[in-house]
Amino acid sequence: MRGNSRMFKRIGLIGLGNMGRGMALTLKRQGFEVVGTDVAITTREALSKEGISVRETIGEVVAECDIVLLSLPTAAIVEDVVTGSGGILANVKPGLLVVDTSTSHPETTRRLAENLRRAGMRMLDAPVSGGPKGAITGTMAMVIGGAKEDLAEAEPVLAAMTAKRVHVGEIGAGHVAKIANNLFAAAHLLIAGEVTRMAEKAGVPTEQLLQGINAGSGRSFITEHSYPTWIMNGKFDSGFTMKLMRKDVRLSQELISALAMDLPMAAKVAELWALSAQSIADEEDFNRIVELGTRDQA
Repeated sequence: MRGNSRMFKRIGLIGLGNMGRGMALTLKRQGFEVVGTDVAITTREALSKEGISVRETIGEVVAECDIVLLSLPTAAIVEDVVTGSGGILANVKPGLLVVDTSTSHPETTRRLAENLRRAGMRMLDAPVSGGPKGAITGTMAMVIGGAKEDLAEAEPVLAAMTAKRVHVGEIGAGHVAKIANNLFAAAHLLIAGEVTRMAEKAGVPTEQLLQGINAGSGRSFITEHSYPTWIMNGKFDSGFTMKLMRKDVRLSQELISALAMDLPMAAKVAELWALSAQSIADEEDFNRIVELGTRDQA
């Protein structure tokens, strides 16, 4: 039961935290009706006050919608939402399209997609980049894994909440690409922190250094965007925490291990992010990693 001509008007959303809230409000602004739920009562109440229809259970959301988005912090929570008591599989709705926007493990995604398929439902993995600001403004980027026909059906919804979407392969491919993206970001932040400290000690202020780097081949999102937006001004308020990035870096190591590969640079990045837990708290902004090694010296 595909129904590619179906137009989704009511969108289910499970997980109404920083990212889910932004997605819900963006979709509402684009003319969709959003029905959401979250494990936290206070979060549900807050979204209700912002005009989002909220429900207490996953089953209620599934019953009312033909497409359900997931915005959840870990692969384990995604699995519980799909397979757990009261989850999606416990409330089977043939033809339902589940779109996981979380950063999760590709093997978990493939297993869940197969379980959903056997129950007559479908899945796309479509993790997002852009943080809470991108979610609330509809400017996120999305890497997507899954069947082309399912993506075509979901396209109007995904287009309403993102600025760019790239279909990278079959189910699970989206999460491989997102893990790769976040490993890059984790590595870029580490080296940027060291390079800027090196230049400062050699007499070149960070602002001038980055002007030069951003005109050359060393530039990255970190040097062009993260430094002026969150780091140099001391704001450190991107909305993405150290805890979440540490989790994503661990996901990269799990994937590398599953592929039986030896990637020493990736291993060193993971080692340093794990080490950062000794000096940078979980709840702090992930850009704080540029300060690794400096706090003990202060």
